[in-house]
Amino acid sequence: MIFDLKVIFTFSNEIFLIKNELQSSISNFNETLLEKDKSVKIDIKDINKNLLSIDIISEGIFRPHNALLQMKNFLSKELGKKHHLGIREITIESYTIDFDLEKKPIKKINIPFADVKINEKQATIILKNVDEEFLRRNYIDRMISLVKEKVENQYYEGKEEFWKLIWKSNEKKHTWSNDPTEEMTKLGWLKQGPTKGKWFYRPQAATILKTMEIIAIEEVLKPLGFEEIIESNIVPFNVWLKTGHLEGMPGEIYYVTEPATRDVEKWERFIDLTKITKDVPLDELQKNVSLPTAGICYAQCPLIYWSFKGKTISEESLPVLLYDKTAVSGRYESGGRHGIERVDEFHRIEPVYIGTKEQLFTLREKMIERYKHVFNDIFDLEWRMAWVTPWYMQQAGKISDNSTQETGTIDFEAYMPYRGDRAKSEWLEFQNLSILGDKYIKAFNIKAQKTELWSGCSGIGLERWTTAFLAQKGINPDKWPEGFRKYLKNLPKGLKFL
Repeated sequence: MIFDLKVIFTFSNEIFLIKNELQSSISNFNETLLEKDKSVKIDIKDINKNLLSIDIISEGIFRPHNALLQMKNFLSKELGKKHHLGIREITIESYTIDFDLEKKPIKKINIPFADVKINEKQATIILKNVDEEFLRRNYIDRMISLVKEKVENQYYEGKEEFWKLIWKSNEKKHTWSNDPTEEMTKLGWLKQGPTKGKWFYRPQAATILKTMEIIAIEEVLKPLGFEEIIESNIVPFNVWLKTGHLEGMPGEIYYVTEPATRDVEKWERFIDLTKITKDVPLDELQKNVSLPTAGICYAQCPLIYWSFKGKTISEESLPVLLYDKTAVSGRYESGGRHGIERVDEFHRIEPVYIGTKEQLFTLREKMIERYKHVFNDIFDLEWRMAWVTPWYMQQAGKISDNSTQETGTIDFEAYMPYRGDRAKSEWLEFQNLSILGDKYIKAFNIKAQKTELWSGCSGIGLERWTTAFLAQKGINPDKWPEGFRKYLKNLPKGLKFL
């Protein structure tokens, strides 16, 4: 990797008369850099009036932009004392970075702030018109990583996601093969919501969903020692920046805006137009709302991790076992919506666990056993488990997967008879279980007294559980398995419309 930074220093007064002293100072500064990285070299290109032009080249780990910022402080101190000279401005003429790629790109690569030129496996980033603050923020290494990531992802576009079967139940005979959403809609148990991808659950459907919630808590979470918390439905951007959601899923987030003001006079025209037109004057509304700084909950776990930010957890509190069931998740699915199982707004329980690696391995086995108990003994489902591309990689925009049986995601998938042959049709992912290693532990600087911490989560989607169950067992309570009927024997009468 070769870095070449061309810079002009503008001083507060002429420097030509102290040219020799300036050259000596820069030479001494270069010597101190060579102790850190022997490849760093500072060349003086020109000294004219109050301008100093230099070229900083490096082939090692010490970046020229870091050298530049240190050099500014060094010269300001040296020349300020002796000659009362200061540095008024730093002008970046150009910054060129050459580096190798593991693969030749399939198509053109573009990134913000720079031109990217690639010849076979040799990449060049050329920056112009950047300022000192840009260098200070250390964007350079992220830009290099972004180019490499984009090239790597080109080789995975269109490939199937990683999937490996690890367990499956016996095949079962199914006497029902209808789409449960369609049937419940015909019966009036469901109504499509007033906006896309949302549903209104009338008493019968709502009772089934709430029963799923009770079963999840009573049969899975409480026996394992999980405790409930309550969190906000709104997540600020700075949390998603740490989890990677804003990098990976910006096109799926529902964004939240705040009023720019509560001043009645500022809202008067909006109110008047609404009263007159009986419509929403969107142009006027736009004047009175702020740009978004947050979004609706995408998953509950980010805020749970945020709540531990910078904390040291007592050993006696490990493993931490928490769950939230109050925050409603919003995800813009666009054309991918179907029934109540793939929606823009859904209800789920999010268990989060933090502990040592060994504690989480033990917990994972216990959680699998509790889930098996529910899906086999209570639901009597035909289902399977598989290692898959972890959800946290998908949500951070990662495509490939090299997860192991230590970290990674297990998907629980149910056969959906209405979709056709079990060997050819798509099964429904209705449950997952992940161990994430120290990904979020590091992101939020969470520590223990003595041990290294890992974390994980296991989203329980109530709509997904409901769809998997009803797709196989139908909507007649008399034909439901006895295990489930212990929790729900009869449905509410509901409403009749004339």
